[in-house]
Amino acid sequence: MKKNKYNKSVPKSWKKKKSVLKRKKPLIYDQNKLITTKQQNRPTPLSKLKNINKKTTWKIPSILLVSILITVILVIPTLIVLPYMHNDEDLTVKNEEAPKEDVEISLGDSPFSVSVMRANSEQVENVPLETYVSRVVSGEMPVEFELEALKAQALAARTFIVNQMLHQGASDKSDVTDTVNDQVYNNEVDLRNKWGSDFNKNMNKIKKAVAATKGQILTYNNSPISPAYFSTSNGYTVNSEDYWENKLPYLRSVQSPWDKKSPEFLEQEILSIEQVEKALGVDLPKHITVNLTRSDSNRVSKMEVAGKSFTGREVREKLDLRSTDFTMEQKSDHLIFKTKGYGHGIGMSQYGANGMAKEGKSYKDIVKYYYQGVSISNITETAPTLVSK
Repeated sequence: MKKNKYNKSVPKSWKKKKSVLKRKKPLIYDQNKLITTKQQNRPTPLSKLKNINKKTTWKIPSILLVSILITVILVIPTLIVLPYMHNDEDLTVKNEEAPKEDVEISLGDSPFSVSVMRANSEQVENVPLETYVSRVVSGEMPVEFELEALKAQALAARTFIVNQMLHQGASDKSDVTDTVNDQVYNNEVDLRNKWGSDFNKNMNKIKKAVAATKGQILTYNNSPISPAYFSTSNGYTVNSEDYWENKLPYLRSVQSPWDKKSPEFLEQEILSIEQVEKALGVDLPKHITVNLTRSDSNRVSKMEVAGKSFTGREVREKLDLRSTDFTMEQKSDHLIFKTKGYGHGIGMSQYGANGMAKEGKSYKDIVKYYYQGVSISNITETAPTLVSK
């Protein structure tokens, strides 16, 4: 065998067919087929393609290059865009199904109205019951809380005002104030200033919670309860008689471990000795020692200092501490009070309620946990005298 200029061995069988390549007319390049001999189904060696003119040889890569460029320019962008294309009908359906934040949620008719004394203006506002409840929830509980926690708050707020109106004496002024002495209340102007552009979204969330509990109140032996609530416990709620004078069967101490995740769980107050002496009405020695007696919920029931005795509630209120679960430490001429929890600790913990909701508990589970032995009743059955007004 002899070798061609490409250093490839040429089979003898190909030599016999040499005459095939010696045609007068040049071979024509077919883009769709390789040039092959008729007798053999093999590619013709490049060394034999002497009759293919040079002009045709240079056209081959040019045509391929143009084809590739057209593919890149036209086909690839189409493949990229295609998965994201929707027809107009699909877009219309999806837009119709998407929830709108500004859709107004109606609270429906209320059985009676509530008159609220505004502390700043000293003006009385008369608002439908369910509107009042929604505005109390917006003032008493963070709107970011879980929906089931907001429902529990709505139930407590509605029960509070019903119980208040059933048992209060005749008054020419109002049924309730807008302060923490009763329940914090904000009207629409207050809430728009507070939330700004988020007003519609936030208010609709709260209205949804209120509407889900519409007309419902908490009762014990068919009577509305005193639905105490507060921000954060120290890990336990408080028996009513440990803070108030009266023992109420539905306000029992329960564990509330969810509160440890509350941003209000730990706090400290630094007061000068002079401030403490003035608030408690005592003369404190140079080196101060205190004796603290604690309840089952680990709160201070009694504090003895400088020969005087105070209840935990007295110390908390006189020194404006966050909780009755506190310790005291002297640093030079200052006293450091470290507290756990925020609020009086009776009834429903709001951060505890939110913790339960995050674990999948419903508002009914929440209220029946913090208010022992209660039932959920309807206003029309429990307070017909208010409904008839």
